[in-house]
Amino acid sequence: MFSLKEWQREHLRRQPFPAEWVPILERNVAHYHHLSPLEQQALQGHVQVFLHEKPFEGCGGLEITDEIRVTIAAEACLLLLGGASDGFPHCNRVLVYPGAFVSTVTRALPGGVLAKGELVRLGESWGWGNVVLSWDDALKGARALAGAHSVVLHEFAHQIDEENGAADGVPRLRGSRGVYATWASVMRQAFEQLSQEKAHPSFSKEVLDTYGATNPAEFFAVASETFFERPQALLAQHPQVYAQLKDFYRLDPLAWR
Repeated sequence: MFSLKEWQREHLRRQPFPAEWVPILERNVAHYHHLSPLEQQALQGHVQVFLHEKPFEGCGGLEITDEIRVTIAAEACLLLLGGASDGFPHCNRVLVYPGAFVSTVTRALPGGVLAKGELVRLGESWGWGNVVLSWDDALKGARALAGAHSVVLHEFAHQIDEENGAADGVPRLRGSRGVYATWASVMRQAFEQLSQEKAHPSFSKEVLDTYGATNPAEFFAVASETFFERPQALLAQHPQVYAQLKDFYRLDPLAWR
């Protein structure tokens, strides 16, 4: 039996997709061209639900347009095509700056001292609230099929990670405790390998951005981003990581190539 939320979402998915939005997908979302007709239809449905549930707010003088809303929603909803998330339930708003923005951060120093500083960011995900994005970088990532940094995929992967209450690189998995044990073993080994690469750079072309060695949460976001953007390279270098993400997202981006 459908809940009210499920009924509303199903109703939205059955509505005709606005004709003026299709050229936005075709122009700005590189993955869209490689999806099957059924997957394109499913993505359109997810976009309609996303835009109904998530308000957008322009920051730094940016005026929100349908192009911004549809592009970001479609890129984010690629993560949902296999059912990995119930529509990013903890995301209440999407804040969009024209470009990179400055974020205030607090760091703990020795002796219990807290220090505040500023960092230039392309995106930011808050566990219970907002996703903040640079429009320039969101567009650049969405338009590139491979090799680019997709800030949208990265930040919304954080949202998925945090659905079980902790940003720890272990999203809500399906199955027994053994599934969690396998995930932890595979991801820990790859995280440690990436940490070694960050500490002692080699001449090997590591497919995972070493920013993923910051902590397990960033590793999951970077690995997810790479899974969608550079699946062939990820499979070649980290086949076990690829297999875990394939099972989790219930998708195989290699089939989209």
